[in-house]
Amino acid sequence: MDTLFTEWENAERNKVAPLAVRMRPRTLDELVGQQEAVGAGSWLRAAIEHDQLSSVILFGPAGTGKTSIAHVIAETTRATFVEVSAIGGTVSDLRREIDAAEKRLVMSGLRTILFVDEIHRFNRSQQDALLHAVEDRLVVLVGATTENPFFEVNSALISRSRVVELHALSDDDIAELVRRALEDERGLDGAYTLTDEALAAIVLLAGGDGRASLTTLELAAGMAGSGSRTAPAAVTEEMVRAATPHRSLPYDKNKDMHYDVISAFIKSMRGSDPDAALYWLARMIDGGEDPKFIARRMFIAASEDIGNADPMALLVAEAAFRSAEVIGYPECRINLAQAAIYLALAPKSNAAEAGIDAALAEVRRGRARAVPDHLRDRHRPGSENYGAYRYPHDYPGGWVDQRYLPDGLERGCFYRSSGRGWEAYRADAAARDHVEAREASRTEDTAAGAGEADAS
Repeated sequence: MDTLFTEWENAERNKVAPLAVRMRPRTLDELVGQQEAVGAGSWLRAAIEHDQLSSVILFGPAGTGKTSIAHVIAETTRATFVEVSAIGGTVSDLRREIDAAEKRLVMSGLRTILFVDEIHRFNRSQQDALLHAVEDRLVVLVGATTENPFFEVNSALISRSRVVELHALSDDDIAELVRRALEDERGLDGAYTLTDEALAAIVLLAGGDGRASLTTLELAAGMAGSGSRTAPAAVTEEMVRAATPHRSLPYDKNKDMHYDVISAFIKSMRGSDPDAALYWLARMIDGGEDPKFIARRMFIAASEDIGNADPMALLVAEAAFRSAEVIGYPECRINLAQAAIYLALAPKSNAAEAGIDAALAEVRRGRARAVPDHLRDRHRPGSENYGAYRYPHDYPGGWVDQRYLPDGLERGCFYRSSGRGWEAYRADAAARDHVEAREASRTEDTAAGAGEADAS
Protein backbone atom coordinates (compact mmCIF):
# COMPACT_ATOMS: atom_id res chain seq x y z
CA MET A 1 0.00 0.00 0.00
CA ASP A 2 1.31 3.43 -0.92
CA THR A 3 1.87 5.90 1.92
CA LEU A 4 2.85 9.54 2.10
CA PHE A 5 6.41 8.33 2.61
CA THR A 6 6.14 6.21 -0.56
CA GLU A 7 4.89 9.21 -2.54
CA TRP A 8 7.80 11.30 -1.25
CA GLU A 9 10.25 8.54 -2.24
CA ASN A 10 8.76 8.39 -5.75
CA ALA A 11 8.95 12.16 -6.10
CA GLU A 12 12.61 12.20 -5.07
CA ARG A 13 13.36 9.32 -7.43
CA ASN A 14 11.68 11.13 -10.32
CA LYS A 15 13.87 14.20 -9.83
CA VAL A 16 16.92 12.23 -11.01
CA ALA A 17 15.16 9.83 -13.37
CA PRO A 18 15.90 10.16 -17.12
CA LEU A 19 13.44 12.17 -19.18
CA ALA A 20 12.24 9.01 -20.94
CA VAL A 21 11.32 7.46 -17.57
CA ARG A 22 9.58 10.59 -16.28
CA MET A 23 7.51 10.80 -19.46
CA ARG A 24 6.21 7.25 -19.38
CA PRO A 25 2.48 7.28 -20.17
CA ARG A 26 0.05 6.71 -17.33
CA THR A 27 -3.00 5.89 -19.44
CA LEU A 28 -3.71 4.29 -22.79
CA ASP A 29 -4.63 7.69 -24.18
CA GLU A 30 -1.14 8.98 -23.38
CA LEU A 31 0.48 6.24 -25.48
CA VAL A 32 1.87 7.53 -28.76
CA GLY A 33 1.51 5.45 -31.94
CA GLN A 34 0.93 1.69 -32.03
CA GLN A 35 -2.69 2.07 -33.07
CA GLU A 36 -2.80 -1.46 -34.42
CA ALA A 37 -1.63 -2.88 -31.10
CA VAL A 38 -3.44 -0.67 -28.55
CA GLY A 39 -5.72 1.56 -30.61
CA ALA A 40 -9.51 1.60 -30.52
CA GLY A 41 -10.95 -1.84 -31.18
CA SER A 42 -7.70 -3.73 -30.48
CA TRP A 43 -7.69 -6.82 -28.29
CA LEU A 44 -5.01 -5.47 -25.96
CA ARG A 45 -6.77 -2.17 -25.35
CA ALA A 46 -10.05 -3.90 -24.54
CA ALA A 47 -8.30 -6.36 -22.22
CA ILE A 48 -6.58 -3.54 -20.30
CA GLU A 49 -9.67 -1.34 -20.09
CA HIS A 50 -11.86 -4.21 -18.86
CA ASP A 51 -9.10 -5.50 -16.56
CA GLN A 52 -9.39 -8.91 -18.23
CA LEU A 53 -5.82 -9.24 -19.41
CA SER A 54 -4.46 -12.70 -20.21
CA SER A 55 -0.78 -13.49 -20.73
CA VAL A 56 0.77 -11.43 -23.51
CA ILE A 57 4.22 -11.07 -25.07
CA LEU A 58 5.04 -7.64 -26.48
CA PHE A 59 7.47 -7.90 -29.38
CA GLY A 60 9.13 -4.99 -31.18
CA PRO A 61 12.27 -2.85 -31.62
CA ALA A 62 13.73 -0.78 -28.79
CA GLY A 63 11.84 2.37 -27.89
CA THR A 64 8.48 1.37 -29.35
CA GLY A 65 6.53 1.36 -26.09
CA LYS A 66 6.73 -2.17 -24.66
CA THR A 67 7.73 -1.05 -21.17
CA SER A 68 5.32 1.89 -21.39
CA ILE A 69 2.42 -0.45 -22.07
CA ALA A 70 3.47 -2.56 -19.09
CA HIS A 71 3.44 0.52 -16.86
CA VAL A 72 0.02 1.55 -18.16
CA ILE A 73 -1.18 -1.89 -17.15
CA ALA A 74 0.35 -1.34 -13.72
CA GLU A 75 -1.45 2.01 -13.39
CA THR A 76 -4.87 0.77 -14.51
CA THR A 77 -5.21 -2.83 -13.31
CA ARG A 78 -6.66 -3.92 -10.00
CA ALA A 79 -4.17 -6.78 -9.90
CA THR A 80 -0.83 -6.72 -8.10
CA PHE A 81 1.91 -5.70 -10.53
CA VAL A 82 5.29 -7.41 -10.06
CA GLU A 83 8.39 -6.79 -12.17
CA VAL A 84 11.16 -9.38 -12.52
CA SER A 85 14.53 -8.79 -14.18
CA ALA A 86 15.39 -11.19 -16.98
CA ILE A 87 19.05 -10.23 -16.65
CA GLY A 88 19.71 -10.76 -12.96
CA GLY A 89 16.67 -12.85 -12.05
CA THR A 90 17.01 -16.53 -11.09
CA VAL A 91 14.71 -19.53 -11.04
CA SER A 92 14.46 -19.07 -7.26
CA ASP A 93 13.30 -15.47 -7.75
CA LEU A 94 10.60 -16.63 -10.15
CA ARG A 95 9.38 -19.41 -7.86
CA ARG A 96 9.25 -17.00 -4.93
CA GLU A 97 7.09 -14.56 -6.91
CA ILE A 98 4.88 -17.38 -8.19
CA ASP A 99 4.37 -18.71 -4.64
CA ALA A 100 3.47 -15.20 -3.44
CA ALA A 101 1.06 -14.81 -6.37
CA GLU A 102 -0.65 -18.11 -5.50
CA LYS A 103 -1.10 -17.01 -1.87
CA ARG A 104 -2.61 -13.67 -2.96
CA LEU A 105 -4.98 -15.48 -5.29
CA VAL A 106 -6.07 -18.06 -2.71
CA MET A 107 -6.23 -15.77 0.33
CA SER A 108 -7.77 -12.63 -1.19
CA GLY A 109 -8.70 -13.46 -4.77
CA LEU A 110 -6.16 -10.88 -6.01
CA ARG A 111 -4.51 -11.59 -9.38
CA THR A 112 -0.83 -10.95 -10.05
CA ILE A 113 0.55 -9.50 -13.27
CA LEU A 114 4.18 -10.54 -13.70
CA PHE A 115 6.16 -8.25 -16.01
CA VAL A 116 9.37 -9.71 -17.47
CA ASP A 117 11.35 -7.26 -19.57
CA GLU A 118 13.73 -8.78 -22.15
CA ILE A 119 12.12 -12.17 -21.58
CA HIS A 120 14.25 -13.70 -24.33
CA ARG A 121 17.23 -13.38 -21.96
CA PHE A 122 15.67 -15.97 -19.64
CA ASN A 123 17.31 -19.35 -20.16
CA ARG A 124 15.27 -22.46 -20.86
CA SER A 125 14.94 -23.50 -17.21
CA GLN A 126 13.77 -20.02 -16.21
CA GLN A 127 11.16 -20.01 -18.96
CA ASP A 128 10.07 -23.51 -17.99
CA ALA A 129 9.58 -22.32 -14.40
CA LEU A 130 6.86 -19.97 -15.65
CA LEU A 131 4.90 -22.59 -17.55
CA HIS A 132 2.62 -24.04 -14.87
CA ALA A 133 1.97 -20.64 -13.34
CA VAL A 134 0.91 -19.18 -16.69
CA GLU A 135 -1.11 -22.28 -17.64
CA ASP A 136 -2.94 -22.34 -14.27
CA ARG A 137 -3.29 -18.51 -14.36
CA LEU A 138 -1.54 -18.11 -11.05
CA VAL A 139 0.09 -15.15 -12.79
CA VAL A 140 -0.72 -13.14 -15.89
CA LEU A 141 2.55 -12.90 -17.80
CA VAL A 142 3.46 -9.69 -19.60
CA GLY A 143 6.71 -10.36 -21.43
CA ALA A 144 8.63 -7.79 -23.47
CA THR A 145 11.27 -8.64 -26.06
CA THR A 146 13.13 -7.08 -28.95
CA GLU A 147 13.66 -10.53 -30.48
CA ASN A 148 11.20 -12.65 -32.38
CA PRO A 149 9.49 -14.65 -29.60
CA PHE A 150 8.73 -17.53 -31.97
CA PHE A 151 12.50 -18.17 -32.07
CA GLU A 152 13.64 -16.96 -28.67
CA VAL A 153 10.81 -17.87 -26.28
CA ASN A 154 9.71 -21.34 -25.20
CA SER A 155 7.04 -22.56 -27.64
CA ALA A 156 4.94 -23.77 -24.71
CA LEU A 157 4.90 -20.22 -23.30
CA ILE A 158 4.04 -18.84 -26.73
CA SER A 159 1.07 -21.19 -27.03
CA ARG A 160 -0.28 -19.93 -23.68
CA SER A 161 0.15 -16.25 -24.53
CA ARG A 162 -0.98 -13.68 -27.06
CA VAL A 163 1.87 -12.19 -29.11
CA VAL A 164 1.41 -8.49 -29.89
CA GLU A 165 3.88 -6.94 -32.32
CA LEU A 166 4.89 -3.29 -32.02
CA HIS A 167 6.52 -1.32 -34.82
CA ALA A 168 9.03 1.53 -35.00
CA LEU A 169 7.35 4.86 -34.30
CA SER A 170 6.64 7.16 -37.24
CA ASP A 171 8.30 10.56 -37.60
CA ASP A 172 5.02 12.20 -36.55
CA ASP A 173 4.87 10.00 -33.44
CA ILE A 174 8.42 10.95 -32.46
CA ALA A 175 7.69 14.64 -33.00
CA GLU A 176 4.61 14.38 -30.78
CA LEU A 177 6.64 12.69 -28.02
CA VAL A 178 9.24 15.45 -28.13
CA ARG A 179 6.71 18.29 -28.10
CA ARG A 180 4.89 16.69 -25.20
CA ALA A 181 8.13 16.31 -23.21
CA LEU A 182 8.96 19.98 -23.81
CA GLU A 183 5.71 21.16 -22.21
CA ASP A 184 4.75 18.50 -19.67
CA GLU A 185 5.48 19.34 -16.03
CA ARG A 186 6.99 15.85 -15.65
CA GLY A 187 9.35 16.66 -18.49
CA LEU A 188 11.05 19.96 -19.30
CA ASP A 189 8.04 21.98 -18.14
CA GLY A 190 8.25 24.71 -20.80
CA ALA A 191 11.81 25.66 -19.81
CA TYR A 192 13.16 25.09 -23.34
CA THR A 193 12.23 25.87 -26.91
CA LEU A 194 13.11 23.82 -29.96
CA THR A 195 13.69 25.14 -33.45
CA ASP A 196 12.05 23.32 -36.37
CA GLU A 197 15.49 22.25 -37.54
CA ALA A 198 16.36 20.90 -34.11
CA LEU A 199 13.11 18.94 -33.96
CA ALA A 200 13.75 17.49 -37.42
CA ALA A 201 17.25 16.45 -36.34
CA ILE A 202 15.91 14.67 -33.24
CA VAL A 203 13.33 12.83 -35.35
CA LEU A 204 15.99 11.78 -37.85
CA LEU A 205 18.48 10.65 -35.22
CA ALA A 206 15.83 8.69 -33.29
CA GLY A 207 15.21 6.26 -36.15
CA GLY A 208 11.75 5.34 -34.80
CA ASP A 209 13.00 4.89 -31.20
CA GLY A 210 10.92 6.97 -28.79
CA ARG A 211 13.30 6.49 -25.87
CA ALA A 212 16.24 7.62 -28.02
CA SER A 213 14.40 10.79 -29.05
CA LEU A 214 13.78 11.81 -25.43
CA THR A 215 17.37 10.99 -24.46
CA THR A 216 18.65 13.20 -27.29
CA LEU A 217 16.31 16.00 -26.25
CA GLU A 218 17.51 15.78 -22.64
CA LEU A 219 21.19 15.84 -23.62
CA ALA A 220 20.71 18.77 -26.00
CA ALA A 221 18.75 20.68 -23.36
CA GLY A 222 21.68 20.19 -21.00
CA MET A 223 23.91 21.95 -23.51
CA ALA A 224 21.50 24.90 -23.74
CA GLY A 225 21.83 25.66 -20.02
CA SER A 226 19.07 26.41 -17.53
CA GLY A 227 15.78 27.84 -18.66
CA SER A 228 12.33 28.56 -17.26
CA ARG A 229 8.78 29.03 -18.50
CA THR A 230 9.25 32.78 -18.44
CA ALA A 231 12.71 32.71 -20.01
CA PRO A 232 13.08 29.44 -21.91
CA ALA A 233 16.47 28.38 -23.22
CA ALA A 234 16.73 27.67 -26.96
CA VAL A 235 17.80 24.21 -28.17
CA THR A 236 19.35 24.41 -31.64
CA GLU A 237 20.09 21.83 -34.32
CA GLU A 238 23.80 22.19 -33.59
CA MET A 239 23.21 21.23 -29.97
CA VAL A 240 21.14 18.21 -31.00
CA ARG A 241 23.82 16.92 -33.36
CA ALA A 242 26.59 17.61 -30.85
CA ALA A 243 24.67 15.69 -28.18
CA THR A 244 24.19 12.71 -30.51
CA PRO A 245 27.09 12.72 -32.96
CA HIS A 246 26.41 9.27 -34.37
CA ARG A 247 23.11 7.63 -35.14
CA SER A 248 23.13 3.84 -34.99
CA LEU A 249 20.12 2.34 -36.70
CA PRO A 250 18.75 -0.88 -35.17
CA TYR A 251 20.91 -3.87 -36.02
CA ASP A 252 21.59 -7.06 -34.10
CA LYS A 253 24.25 -9.25 -35.64
CA ASN A 254 22.68 -12.53 -34.59
CA LYS A 255 18.96 -11.81 -34.48
CA ASP A 256 16.00 -10.80 -36.63
CA MET A 257 17.36 -7.48 -37.86
CA HIS A 258 20.53 -9.23 -38.99
CA TYR A 259 18.52 -11.58 -41.21
CA ASP A 260 16.12 -8.89 -42.40
CA VAL A 261 18.91 -6.60 -43.58
CA ILE A 262 20.97 -9.30 -45.30
CA SER A 263 17.77 -10.44 -47.00
CA ALA A 264 17.11 -6.91 -48.25
CA PHE A 265 20.74 -6.70 -49.43
CA ILE A 266 20.53 -9.91 -51.45
CA LYS A 267 17.16 -9.02 -52.95
CA SER A 268 18.44 -5.56 -53.93
CA MET A 269 21.34 -7.11 -55.86
CA ARG A 270 18.97 -9.65 -57.41
CA GLY A 271 16.69 -6.78 -58.37
CA SER A 272 19.59 -4.93 -60.07
CA ASP A 273 19.38 -1.89 -57.77
CA PRO A 274 22.94 -0.79 -56.87
CA ASP A 275 21.75 2.11 -54.69
CA ALA A 276 19.62 -0.16 -52.51
CA ALA A 277 22.43 -2.71 -52.35
CA LEU A 278 24.83 -0.02 -51.11
CA TYR A 279 22.32 1.22 -48.52
CA TRP A 280 21.79 -2.22 -46.96
CA LEU A 281 25.51 -2.90 -47.17
CA ALA A 282 26.12 0.34 -45.25
CA ARG A 283 23.54 -0.71 -42.62
CA MET A 284 25.47 -3.92 -42.05
CA ILE A 285 28.88 -2.25 -41.97
CA ASP A 286 27.63 0.41 -39.54
CA GLY A 287 26.13 -2.31 -37.35
CA GLY A 288 29.48 -4.07 -37.10
CA GLU A 289 28.53 -7.07 -39.23
CA ASP A 290 31.29 -9.58 -39.97
CA PRO A 291 32.57 -8.67 -43.47
CA LYS A 292 33.16 -12.35 -44.26
CA PHE A 293 29.46 -13.03 -43.63
CA ILE A 294 28.53 -10.32 -46.15
CA ALA A 295 31.07 -11.62 -48.67
CA ARG A 296 29.82 -15.21 -48.28
CA ARG A 297 26.31 -14.09 -49.16
CA MET A 298 27.63 -12.35 -52.27
CA PHE A 299 29.54 -15.52 -53.15
CA ILE A 300 26.23 -17.40 -53.10
CA ALA A 301 24.38 -14.70 -55.04
CA ALA A 302 27.00 -14.76 -57.79
CA SER A 303 25.87 -18.27 -58.77
CA GLU A 304 22.31 -18.24 -57.46
CA ASP A 305 21.16 -15.05 -59.17
CA ILE A 306 23.74 -14.34 -61.90
CA GLY A 307 25.35 -17.61 -62.84
CA ASN A 308 26.49 -17.91 -66.42
CA ALA A 309 24.77 -14.72 -67.48
CA ASP A 310 28.07 -13.26 -66.24
CA PRO A 311 30.60 -15.91 -65.13
CA MET A 312 32.95 -13.14 -63.94
CA ALA A 313 30.54 -12.41 -61.07
CA LEU A 314 31.76 -15.51 -59.24
CA LEU A 315 35.37 -14.34 -59.51
CA VAL A 316 34.44 -10.84 -58.31
CA ALA A 317 32.61 -12.32 -55.32
CA GLU A 318 35.59 -14.55 -54.54
CA ALA A 319 37.90 -11.53 -54.63
CA ALA A 320 35.56 -9.66 -52.25
CA PHE A 321 35.61 -12.59 -49.83
CA ARG A 322 39.39 -12.75 -50.01
CA SER A 323 39.65 -9.02 -49.29
CA ALA A 324 37.38 -9.40 -46.27
CA GLU A 325 39.69 -12.14 -44.95
CA VAL A 326 42.98 -10.40 -45.65
CA ILE A 327 42.22 -6.68 -45.29
CA GLY A 328 39.22 -6.36 -42.97
CA TYR A 329 37.52 -3.13 -41.92
CA PRO A 330 37.60 -0.28 -42.67
CA GLU A 331 39.26 -0.66 -46.09
CA CYS A 332 37.43 -3.80 -47.18
CA ARG A 333 34.19 -1.79 -47.19
CA ILE A 334 35.37 -0.51 -50.59
CA ASN A 335 35.94 -4.04 -51.90
CA LEU A 336 32.54 -5.12 -50.66
CA ALA A 337 30.92 -2.07 -52.26
CA GLN A 338 32.66 -2.74 -55.60
CA ALA A 339 31.47 -6.34 -55.59
CA ALA A 340 27.92 -5.39 -54.54
CA ILE A 341 27.65 -2.86 -57.36
CA TYR A 342 29.03 -5.39 -59.89
CA LEU A 343 26.54 -8.06 -58.81
CA ALA A 344 23.66 -5.59 -58.88
CA LEU A 345 24.52 -4.42 -62.41
CA ALA A 346 25.29 -7.88 -63.83
CA PRO A 347 22.74 -9.65 -66.07
CA LYS A 348 20.73 -12.17 -64.07
CA SER A 349 20.17 -15.89 -64.47
CA ASN A 350 19.03 -18.53 -62.00
CA ALA A 351 19.50 -21.30 -64.55
CA ALA A 352 22.29 -22.93 -62.52
CA GLU A 353 20.18 -23.16 -59.36
CA ALA A 354 17.03 -24.22 -61.21
CA GLY A 355 18.96 -26.76 -63.26
CA ILE A 356 20.71 -28.52 -60.39
CA ASP A 357 17.53 -28.51 -58.26
CA ALA A 358 15.56 -30.07 -61.11
CA ALA A 359 18.28 -32.69 -61.64
CA LEU A 360 18.39 -33.48 -57.91
CA ALA A 361 14.62 -33.85 -57.84
CA GLU A 362 14.83 -36.34 -60.73
CA VAL A 363 17.64 -38.29 -59.04
CA ARG A 364 15.78 -38.47 -55.72
CA ARG A 365 12.28 -39.14 -56.97
CA GLY A 366 12.64 -40.48 -60.52
CA ARG A 367 13.35 -44.04 -61.65
CA ALA A 368 16.85 -45.50 -61.55
CA ARG A 369 18.47 -44.83 -64.92
CA ALA A 370 21.45 -46.70 -66.35
CA VAL A 371 24.49 -45.05 -67.87
CA PRO A 372 24.28 -45.41 -71.69
CA ASP A 373 26.65 -48.15 -72.82
CA HIS A 374 28.75 -45.87 -75.02
CA LEU A 375 29.48 -43.59 -72.03
CA ARG A 376 30.58 -46.34 -69.64
CA ASP A 377 34.14 -46.74 -68.39
CA ARG A 378 36.32 -48.68 -70.79
CA HIS A 379 38.82 -50.03 -68.25
CA ARG A 380 37.17 -53.37 -67.64
CA PRO A 381 36.82 -56.72 -69.43
CA GLY A 382 34.01 -56.80 -71.96
CA SER A 383 34.00 -53.04 -72.54
CA GLU A 384 34.59 -53.64 -76.25
CA ASN A 385 30.91 -54.55 -76.46
CA TYR A 386 29.69 -51.23 -75.01
CA GLY A 387 29.26 -49.58 -78.39
CA ALA A 388 31.17 -46.78 -80.04
CA TYR A 389 31.88 -43.55 -78.17
CA ARG A 390 32.26 -40.64 -80.56
CA TYR A 391 35.13 -38.40 -79.41
CA PRO A 392 33.94 -34.77 -79.94
CA HIS A 393 37.40 -33.41 -80.74
CA ASP A 394 37.54 -35.65 -83.79
CA TYR A 395 34.64 -33.74 -85.35
CA PRO A 396 34.28 -30.25 -86.84
CA GLY A 397 33.66 -27.59 -84.17
CA GLY A 398 34.64 -30.04 -81.41
CA TRP A 399 31.06 -31.32 -81.20
CA VAL A 400 29.12 -34.32 -82.41
CA ASP A 401 25.46 -35.16 -82.05
CA GLN A 402 25.50 -37.92 -79.45
CA ARG A 403 23.25 -38.98 -76.58
CA TYR A 404 24.57 -38.26 -73.09
CA LEU A 405 21.39 -38.43 -71.02
CA PRO A 406 20.03 -41.78 -69.85
CA ASP A 407 16.94 -43.15 -71.55
CA GLY A 408 13.76 -41.33 -70.65
CA LEU A 409 15.34 -37.90 -70.32
CA GLU A 410 15.72 -35.40 -73.12
CA ARG A 411 17.76 -32.26 -73.68
CA GLY A 412 16.28 -29.24 -71.97
CA CYS A 413 14.80 -31.23 -69.09
CA PHE A 414 17.00 -29.44 -66.53
CA TYR A 415 18.94 -26.54 -67.99
CA ARG A 416 17.11 -23.62 -69.56
CA SER A 417 19.11 -20.60 -70.61
CA SER A 418 17.98 -17.27 -69.20
CA GLY A 419 18.52 -15.64 -72.58
CA ARG A 420 20.62 -12.92 -70.91
CA GLY A 421 24.28 -11.92 -70.93
CA TRP A 422 27.04 -14.44 -71.64
CA GLU A 423 24.57 -17.27 -71.17
CA ALA A 424 22.47 -15.99 -74.07
CA TYR A 425 25.56 -15.47 -76.20
CA ARG A 426 26.77 -19.02 -75.55
CA ALA A 427 23.35 -20.53 -76.18
CA ASP A 428 23.14 -18.77 -79.54
CA ALA A 429 26.77 -19.54 -80.42
CA ALA A 430 26.40 -23.21 -79.47
CA ALA A 431 23.27 -23.53 -81.57
CA ARG A 432 25.09 -22.03 -84.56
CA ASP A 433 28.14 -24.23 -83.96
CA HIS A 434 26.00 -27.34 -83.78
CA VAL A 435 24.23 -26.52 -87.05
CA GLU A 436 27.60 -25.96 -88.72
CA ALA A 437 29.00 -29.18 -87.22
CA ARG A 438 26.02 -31.20 -88.47
CA GLU A 439 26.46 -29.74 -91.96
CA ALA A 440 30.18 -30.50 -91.91
CA SER A 441 29.51 -34.07 -90.76
CA ARG A 442 26.98 -34.57 -93.55
CA THR A 443 29.50 -33.28 -96.09
CA GLU A 444 32.18 -35.64 -94.78
CA ASP A 445 29.77 -38.57 -94.75
CA THR A 446 28.71 -37.75 -98.33
CA ALA A 447 32.33 -37.50 -99.47
CA ALA A 448 33.19 -40.76 -97.73
CA GLY A 449 30.21 -42.47 -99.39
CA ALA A 450 31.24 -41.18 -102.81
CA GLY A 451 34.77 -42.42 -102.24
CA GLU A 452 33.55 -45.88 -101.36
CA ALA A 453 31.36 -45.90 -104.47
CA ASP A 454 34.29 -44.89 -106.68
CA ALA A 455 36.47 -47.58 -105.16
CA SER A 456 33.90 -50.21 -105.94
